[in-house]
Amino acid sequence: MNDKGKRSWLPYKWELVVLLWFAFLFNMADRQAYNVVLPLLLKDPTLHLDPLKAGLVASIFLWVYSVLVPVGGLLGDIAHRKWVVFGSLMLWSIGTVMSGATTGLIGLVLFRSIATGGGEAFYFPSANSLIGQYHQKTRALAMSIHQTALYVGIIASGFVAGWLGERFGWRTAFFLFGGIGVALALIMLWRMKDDKQDSATPGTPQAQRVPMRELLKAVAAKPTVWALSLAFCCFYFAQIGYITWMPTFLQEKFHLTLKNAGFSSMFYHHIAAAGGVLLGGKISDMLAQRRHTVRIEVEIVGLLLGAPFIYLMGSTANFWTCCLCLAGFGLFRGVYDSNLYAALFDVIEPRYRSSAVGLMLAVVFFFSAFAPVVLGWAKESEIGLSTALSALSLAYVAGALILLYARKFTFLRDYHNESATATGV
Repeated sequence: MNDKGKRSWLPYKWELVVLLWFAFLFNMADRQAYNVVLPLLLKDPTLHLDPLKAGLVASIFLWVYSVLVPVGGLLGDIAHRKWVVFGSLMLWSIGTVMSGATTGLIGLVLFRSIATGGGEAFYFPSANSLIGQYHQKTRALAMSIHQTALYVGIIASGFVAGWLGERFGWRTAFFLFGGIGVALALIMLWRMKDDKQDSATPGTPQAQRVPMRELLKAVAAKPTVWALSLAFCCFYFAQIGYITWMPTFLQEKFHLTLKNAGFSSMFYHHIAAAGGVLLGGKISDMLAQRRHTVRIEVEIVGLLLGAPFIYLMGSTANFWTCCLCLAGFGLFRGVYDSNLYAALFDVIEPRYRSSAVGLMLAVVFFFSAFAPVVLGWAKESEIGLSTALSALSLAYVAGALILLYARKFTFLRDYHNESATATGV
């Protein structure tokens, strides 16, 4: 969709990916800043935190997200998605700034868990629905490029938040990331097109409001959607457990500085994941026209091959072996990520996709929200953080088994042939 025939060196469908990439980058940078400076939060006498309370703040964030993300998904199907994305970015950025100004546990819950988590809940369904609308043959690649913002944001946050925390205190990272997010929101308000949700392709008539009963029937009646959601729960439980406690784990086990712990815990994993997500996206786009099941098969490979690296990551006594395992874990995490939403869109009609993403994320974030609390409890118990992190590999194996079942018994029955629909076949 070009503006009245005007040519641009960058087609709008790719400019959109760039804009959303930066929004998602700060989404993840804001989110990860808390985990990176967690050791400083635990030592701050004004906050009165212990590992269980600190884990609870992270869990409440995810529970708030899980409650509100279906609302965000519904808005993405019936409202102007430009304004949904703008409002989401502005709200979570302001919440991040206010998190840095808080002086107690209640403030962290209000501004970090509720304002920031609530704001982020409205972003992802609309963003992915927009990418899915403007990209069909390049869908997995476009979504994979968008997904790399997650990795870059977390890596940058791991280093910058740790460096700022050591030199200027833990509050500084929240002020910086939140302030940049507010400025970015204004840029996106200027550049994004004010298009309303429509049907499968740009330029077609706008969709009517989808009745809730029709939506639930279209989404929830497909077993493959539930299989994808359950596997995503397993995957994300492991991710949230790792991302919350890995900086603390490296600092305590290998006696690293906060800056080095924040950087090492995120860099090796996410730089490898960036390669994995682009590789998985490119391969699946090449094969998807000839093999309908390729996207879910790529997800299975990512989970099965990532599990051994998670186990060794927590159990090894050697720092560089741990870093190597973080990279292996990240590589196959990226392979899984590359088709996370593309596989869902294989079985969901275009007009329901934003809502489907919202419903899936609600389920996923609700269950994965228990991970920070569970690992916080394990850290203080006889189990220990090393054993708890290694045990996250079992979640990957469980997710792969669920997808194997869906691949064999439900996927082809639920498959939506978008190309055939578009051509009237």
